[in-house]
Amino acid sequence: MAAMNNPSKIGVGVIGAGRIGQLHIEHIAQNIPEAELIAICGLNISDAESLAEQFNVPIVTTDYAPLLTNPRIDAVLVASSTDTHVEISQAAAKAGKHIFCEKPIALDLQQIDETLAIVEAAGVKFQIGFNRRFDASFSRVREAIAGGEIGEPHILRITSRDPAPPPIEYVKVSGGIFLDMTIHDFDMARYLIGDEVVEVYATGGVRVDPRIGKAGDIDTAVITLKFQNGVIGTIDNSREAVYGYDQRVEVFGSKGMVTAANPPTDTVTFSGHNGTRAASPPYFFIERYKPAYLAELQAFFTCIQEDTTPPVTGTDGRAPVVLGFAALKSLRENRPVLMSEI
Repeated sequence: MAAMNNPSKIGVGVIGAGRIGQLHIEHIAQNIPEAELIAICGLNISDAESLAEQFNVPIVTTDYAPLLTNPRIDAVLVASSTDTHVEISQAAAKAGKHIFCEKPIALDLQQIDETLAIVEAAGVKFQIGFNRRFDASFSRVREAIAGGEIGEPHILRITSRDPAPPPIEYVKVSGGIFLDMTIHDFDMARYLIGDEVVEVYATGGVRVDPRIGKAGDIDTAVITLKFQNGVIGTIDNSREAVYGYDQRVEVFGSKGMVTAANPPTDTVTFSGHNGTRAASPPYFFIERYKPAYLAELQAFFTCIQEDTTPPVTGTDGRAPVVLGFAALKSLRENRPVLMSEI
């Protein structure tokens, strides 16, 4: 089991200084007193240096290797590109560092299984960055279901729609909509219902941007899930919701229903002769989920301090990737796919 150098402070190195890495750096430096940010590793050295100066971080590098040999660093946050997650996570585990890794661990199940085995052998914490679990509204929905407030759950509905499609160059390397976008919804489905999916049926098309179709992907999808406990779920995805970032869930059960709606950017309502209008949902996912990103990091550092199991394990990180492969197979073959086939 990896041990902390200073029980009062967890030394941290962040690998990846892009959009998510910057948010994690801000949270660790400003909002998590039990952690001490020791190093930033980023391919763009000027960006990394700027962040280090802003948040008073002593070490800046373009190579993550020195972070793994630094005795002051107890844990690393892997916020680099997806194709580096396996290499860095495996090296960090072997170096005895606790790991927070952004989703997905990898887009290859053999690589994921190899990583999980190395992590287990090293005895380090390994938490996957499915931040939506830590959204206050979704957490409350989970509590209502687990606490029996709606009785036996029967139907799950998840809506997840981006405000605008990603760049085509990103689409080409993303792994496709199911492994890039729907992967969050697959995780949310397992989290809310507390059970495993046994069958997936996916259908979809190109309704937003023809270039996405030319890149071999789809931008609009509906996925049906069948759970082992009998719950039936649906997920609907779109790459473009012109009104903002649309994230809603509903679970219907034998004693009632629980829902989580989009939070408005403000609570102002204007009424006039042309009708009534209110604020739209947040436009960007960081704006919507910034508190959830902080909560997941706090949970990670707590599990290190208290030596408990991370709230989102490597197994939790693997399952949505399997679901993504099943959805892709279903789409291509136009039939329901059993999870046992993957």
